[in-house]
Amino acid sequence: MLNEHCTVLVVDDEKNIRRTLRMVLEGEGYAVEDVDSAEKALKRLPEISPDLVIMDVKLPGKDGIWALERIMSGEYGRPPMPVIMISGHASFADAVRATRLGAFDFFEKPIDRQRVLVSVRNAFERWVLIRDLSSLRAQEAERFEMIGATDIMKKLFEQIAKVAPSKGRVLITGESGTGKELIARAIHAHSALADGPFVKVNCAAIPPELIESELFGHEKGSFTGAVSRKRGLFEIASGGTIFLDEIGDMSLSAQAKVLRTLQSGEIIRVGGEKQITVEVRVIAATNHQLERLVAENLFREDLYFRLNVVPLISPPLRDRPADVVLLVERFVDHFCAENGFRPKPLRAEALALLQSYRWPGNVRELRNLCERLVIMSDAEITADDLPPEIRQSSEPAISPSAYEHLGLREFKEEMERAFIQHKLKIYGWNISRTAAALGIERTNLHKKLKAYDIRREER
Repeated sequence: MLNEHCTVLVVDDEKNIRRTLRMVLEGEGYAVEDVDSAEKALKRLPEISPDLVIMDVKLPGKDGIWALERIMSGEYGRPPMPVIMISGHASFADAVRATRLGAFDFFEKPIDRQRVLVSVRNAFERWVLIRDLSSLRAQEAERFEMIGATDIMKKLFEQIAKVAPSKGRVLITGESGTGKELIARAIHAHSALADGPFVKVNCAAIPPELIESELFGHEKGSFTGAVSRKRGLFEIASGGTIFLDEIGDMSLSAQAKVLRTLQSGEIIRVGGEKQITVEVRVIAATNHQLERLVAENLFREDLYFRLNVVPLISPPLRDRPADVVLLVERFVDHFCAENGFRPKPLRAEALALLQSYRWPGNVRELRNLCERLVIMSDAEITADDLPPEIRQSSEPAISPSAYEHLGLREFKEEMERAFIQHKLKIYGWNISRTAAALGIERTNLHKKLKAYDIRREER
């Protein structure tokens, strides 16, 4: 029974009210704690972590409205626990204010047993739904988190921070597996449309004869199989962001309709005549060189210019080898937790090989490999657990083109900084062991940490 796992904190200065509520709630299987003031209630919240608070408005010292405001601010947990307000002397204004602050319910004394139980049950069920939704959102945020500490990624993060609050269209280019969708989601999450939908469209996966129906919807009977009216993805995304992934694979006829939508902000369903206004931000991505497709008349030049308002480049993993360690650690920890395994450390030689590999499949390939390594390895991941193509790889991990903007001195400093960070991670930020592995004194390593502003990230 759910009641057995629900703790209720009762806050009332009248002893008889506290005793009555305890009897009613414990009779239904709820665990009950009680205090006689708002100050004591806030002190008890971190100790007992109640699932629900029933609180009087009029209390000695600070009143219940004051405590309600503190709870709803998220100071004692987010999302905040539900609060039911009760009072024998509250005014209508108190009830309105409590409701506006976020109180789940408000009722007057004398207490009606049945109403209390119904209100508590409803509040608890709603709390479970909100808590589960919050947990799912946190998992979703972790799933789509962007990871990187190299200069090339810091620059990308800065660009995302600048473009996200604007309404500008964004064209993301980059190889398959580099995380173009993550960039699009980050832009959406930090935009004014973050509470609206994020709709992803894989233009390469939709057959050409269906893409117009998918994007713009269709009316009943507009073609064979159209047995009912269907809303298109542009319409569904209205008020949010539509992400047109692999836009370079879209047919020319669909391109023409997308262009018209970008120009007018309106769509027409297939087989329909009514113009429907949509307010949607468009982010597009491709692993093709759209300029070449334009030159070959495979992509509309006017659409290209409409989409390419703010160009962003998703860098290949081989151009940021220092990020491989961060990504491997995150992926391995994630898959260990997902499979119920104890954390599996990676041997230094395995990490070195992973960093030296060229990663033609980019981050997607690395993530898939980490899942395989977690499942197939023993207590730790060694070089022998790596596939032959990685163990035998001798190609350099450094791409000169990623550093062509630097002079020789800056390049040396960048490499030294990345190498020190790499060694620190391998040795768990143990300064003595790291200095020994680098062949320098501890004092010298401390100087370099200060000079390069290298700090341990909180986990």
